[in-house]
Amino acid sequence: MSISVKNISKTYGTQKVLSDVSFNIKKGEIVGFLGPNGAGKSTMMKILTGYVPADSGIAEICGLNITDFPLETKQMIGYLPEHNPLYLEMYVKEYLEFVAQLYGLGKQTKNRIHEMIEKTGLTLEYRKKIGQLSKGYRQRVGLAQALIHNPDVLILDEPTTGLDPNQLLEVRNLIAEIGREKTVMLSTHIMQEVSAICERVMIINRGEIVANEAGKDILKISSKKTIRLTVEFDKPVAEKELAAIPAVLTVRAANPASFVLESDTDIRSDIFRFATEKGLTLLTLNQEQQSMEDLFYELTQAGK
Repeated sequence: MSISVKNISKTYGTQKVLSDVSFNIKKGEIVGFLGPNGAGKSTMMKILTGYVPADSGIAEICGLNITDFPLETKQMIGYLPEHNPLYLEMYVKEYLEFVAQLYGLGKQTKNRIHEMIEKTGLTLEYRKKIGQLSKGYRQRVGLAQALIHNPDVLILDEPTTGLDPNQLLEVRNLIAEIGREKTVMLSTHIMQEVSAICERVMIINRGEIVANEAGKDILKISSKKTIRLTVEFDKPVAEKELAAIPAVLTVRAANPASFVLESDTDIRSDIFRFATEKGLTLLTLNQEQQSMEDLFYELTQAGK
């Protein structure tokens, strides 16, 4: 396993931030790590990178215990914190040379800097001071420093926060490309990001893992089984008439001719039949699928 976490707990003062957390991430996986603010995401990542010690439990990187082998495991990790700590007065290339020296790359330094500038799309910007760069390019510099020592594991804490749509897409594509070669653990609040690039999804809430599923299977764990439909007719319809259709659970009118229906089964054929019998033209019939946002809300708002 690239990352192995066994029964990790962490308390700050009287607040338990992580409670007996366990999970594994295999080599070559891109895993989305989700949770509301204060759920324990950043603390878990700081424990894995050796910035914060756990109170109990075991965390391993590529088979090495991070407590017993702190320097060796740090060498295996590339880390981009939530607040990307860059020296704004340094030039991009100068900063990457500085980071390469910290990792002791020696004769590899020049080649690795050239590779990272190309890989992260900094070719036109590397002669600039970091403070002159846009947020998107600063994130690219952060990714370049995380990758420069060729780590096996990449840990990214909110790497696309604050980016505009174009920057977000560029950085997301870059992470997906990196994920072909590295193990990536990615913390984010952007559900589309998870769907786009993550092979597996873990959701943490109040310090506990509440979901850990392959991306294609994650929506199956929802306890919510109702189906929502948006329906629009060419003429006004009484709500009570729609409510009388078998299997319709609720009816909400958007206007006299447009409605949102909920059911526990597929009722599209019943809606067509209703329209035909009433001499109505069906302008819209849209069956909504449950989204990652719906599941995230379900799993993290319970008990609040």
